[in-house]
Amino acid sequence: MTGSAGHTEPHGGVPTIILCGGRGTRARGISTVIPKPMLPVGGRPILWHIMKLYGAHGHTDFVLALGWLGEEIRKFFLHHQALMSDFSIEFGDDGGIRYLEPPDDAWRVTCLDTGVDALTGTRVHRASRHLDEGTIMVTYGDCVGDIDVDALLRYHRQQGRLATVTAVHPPGRFGELKVDDGGRVTEFVEKPQTSAGTISGGFMVFEREAIDRYIPADHDVMLEREPMTALVADGQLSGYLHEGFWQPMDTPREHELLNELWEGGKAPWKVWT
Repeated sequence: MTGSAGHTEPHGGVPTIILCGGRGTRARGISTVIPKPMLPVGGRPILWHIMKLYGAHGHTDFVLALGWLGEEIRKFFLHHQALMSDFSIEFGDDGGIRYLEPPDDAWRVTCLDTGVDALTGTRVHRASRHLDEGTIMVTYGDCVGDIDVDALLRYHRQQGRLATVTAVHPPGRFGELKVDDGGRVTEFVEKPQTSAGTISGGFMVFEREAIDRYIPADHDVMLEREPMTALVADGQLSGYLHEGFWQPMDTPREHELLNELWEGGKAPWKVWT
């Protein structure tokens, strides 16, 4: 698969770290025993929807940064075929399992314990140790959108900076980005009281140098704080403006909204066939 000029993607595309370790306190009204990435949208975990989105663009190498209730995510992928398709079992010495319609998800999924209560920056740093040098994508395990992942990668490479975040229009209550006409982020403010501009919607791209240089290995940090503000200060953070659909799943109402869109056949993030 070929990206922008001069870039040929590795087999499986650019690897993607998905942050799956938070406690999801605002979503507690839905469940206290299921990690938020495993909460169902249309009967399948929102994490599956996120991975299908990346997979539709040919990026099928995932590193799941696990934490709280990470064992539930491990179980899902260990039993992925049985959970996602019909099957027939024959018992006896010559028996076995035959999947009637095996899932067509040609994914490589690496499940990593990055600490029960580690912060997002620390999870990214720990997960990145298991990846080769080069470009790495990072996203959250609870947001979906009709993001053109390949356009995001092209933009990141055209800008030539160490990191890129996807700037989206908020439902409100998130860290605000200010982006100049050249695509350079000039300010990153964590969760301002009011927000009239764009916010970081995840779907991030980092060069390995950005992770090694801006995320310390010796203390716990939030990705959205010190690393981002340092990248901004050094002029190394770009903002890719996404004008389309984007929706987090932080609350029971947002969980209900995503299910309503899916069940009504109006899920804009379903970019796969």
